[in-house]
Amino acid sequence: MELQAKTNRLRVETKIQEGHWRRRFLRCPVSGEALVERGELLRNVSGSYAYRTTESGIPLFAEKFLSIAGKVQQAHYEKIAQSYFKNLEYPHTQEYNKYLDSAFLSHLGNEECGDAAEICCGRGEAFALLGNRVRHGVGVDVSTSMLEAARKEQPSDRYTFVQGDATMLPLASEQFDSVFMFGGIHHVPDTDKLFSEVSRILKPGGKFYWREPVNDLFLWRWLRALIYRVSPGLDAQTEHPLRHHEINPLLTKHGLRMDAWKTYGFLGFCFFMNSDVLILNRLFRFIPGIRPITRSVVRFDQWSLSFPPLKNAGLQVIGCAVKSKFEQEHRRVFPCSAEVF
Repeated sequence: MELQAKTNRLRVETKIQEGHWRRRFLRCPVSGEALVERGELLRNVSGSYAYRTTESGIPLFAEKFLSIAGKVQQAHYEKIAQSYFKNLEYPHTQEYNKYLDSAFLSHLGNEECGDAAEICCGRGEAFALLGNRVRHGVGVDVSTSMLEAARKEQPSDRYTFVQGDATMLPLASEQFDSVFMFGGIHHVPDTDKLFSEVSRILKPGGKFYWREPVNDLFLWRWLRALIYRVSPGLDAQTEHPLRHHEINPLLTKHGLRMDAWKTYGFLGFCFFMNSDVLILNRLFRFIPGIRPITRSVVRFDQWSLSFPPLKNAGLQVIGCAVKSKFEQEHRRVFPCSAEVF
């Protein structure tokens, strides 16, 4: 009888936990306290901070804290959100993205992602790609336009989306099995704080995956410097493509061991994946047979990067870092024990 009662109690507790799984994840980004629902506001338990939510239920944590760089990126993406979404629908962009998505999934292998966070999530591209590999997902972005799009793209109760700054995440410590960033790292100038936060929210042994622009080849550094000068869709002050010799020490500093770093995309990336910043690239959608043309260019890019001298010459890097199971030092510890909403 006692065993049966214990089993029933565990089932009830599990059901409650699953029904309110967000309780484990969201925290006040300033105090680190759990959150309680008070009318239309979310408050930390001490009552010192209150946060509005949108009509669709997105908590607006960035209203209380947003870095200067975050404000720049917020204004930028609120301005370009619709054109950004439109560019992702171009057939050549979709075909090239399929190549990058396939490459990312090959790095992931058969890994399950468990409870995952997508930082600088946009409209939830990583969650869309990973599907049922994610048990629960929390997406964080500064742009409410992006977050509203993410909610529409990912309506499942397994996901929640919140507005927040990547350098002060509104998330509990050591609660995530995986963290993903697709094109977000290079939008955060304070990479040191970003990696500190990624390490803080990951469980020991958790994994941090990214797919980002990379600037290891001098030709791409020169070309991007030129494009950043002439394109209104880019901000040279707050956007910095990755370089291996800069990223690896910062990861190590925060207890994240780099496990993978491989570059993808060559000349074809320049033509088919920059429609949001290069107006000429948008015209490719009118070319008959652009999808098979793009697939042919993808094969050329793969062939080009197969040569040893060009091994790390790609324009995009897919990487992974693993949090040490012995890493326990975090400046900001947001516990998971307190109740929320």
